[in-house]
Amino acid sequence: MSPTLARSLAAEFLGTALLVFLAVGSAVVGIDTIGEFGVAFAFGLTLLALAYAIGPISGCHINPAVTLGVLLSKGMTTTEAAYYWVVQFAGGIAGAAVLQLLTSGFGDVTDQTGVLGANDYGATISLGGALVLEVLLTFTFVAVILLVTGKAATPGFAGLAIGLSLTAVHLIGIPLTGTSVNPARSLGPALFAGGEPLAHVWLFIVAPLIGGAIAVFAVRGISVPLVPVGGAAATVDETGAQVPADAEAKGRVPEARRPTAAETEQQRRSRT
Repeated sequence: MSPTLARSLAAEFLGTALLVFLAVGSAVVGIDTIGEFGVAFAFGLTLLALAYAIGPISGCHINPAVTLGVLLSKGMTTTEAAYYWVVQFAGGIAGAAVLQLLTSGFGDVTDQTGVLGANDYGATISLGGALVLEVLLTFTFVAVILLVTGKAATPGFAGLAIGLSLTAVHLIGIPLTGTSVNPARSLGPALFAGGEPLAHVWLFIVAPLIGGAIAVFAVRGISVPLVPVGGAAATVDETGAQVPADAEAKGRVPEARRPTAAETEQQRRSRT
């Protein structure tokens, strides 16, 4: 394994663990105080900070559905995606383990959700409704990520758009399923909660992956040309779902970062 990929995996593990600990933790220890609105913003602000902190290192996927979107967009290899998935799920479990420790062995800290912030359905929405909801919310979230981190996007603002979109989908989903849109975020708490959340966790793994895959094809259909005729190429925003090229080890650039024919022609003209 190359040093570049190893750093990316470490960043993905840490980022996913922090997302679960901080964002899910805001519900576990504070939903009675800050409410669902506050929890939604906790998710958005956490991802916003992580996007700018580890985005240039790993792309800040910290979500298997996002990684699937990047894979299907040819931004990384299947092997890289598999490594990402492993550390993301491990990070989600690690973050949930810290929350479990806090609510079971540190004084009067209590789990205000009763299920360590795990996702579930049945109380307010049916299985079918939860499936449709999670597919649509993840579709929205991943589509925003792919669009704002593309070559045609305005550089520097991807992290803000991504954080706000995660806040928005949580505002809709928290009263219904608790909002997953992230299989790693769902699996960790469910493992410690047990019972129905663990029995139902399959939906919160499958639905986000379906939504992420659909987003890829939708984005392909609506994306604008990367470089207008006679125009200059936009800079790729590294605060989103980009994977650093492992040039030293493999001598290649991921498909999503290879220059387009228009960019190559623009570079040729500038040299002449």
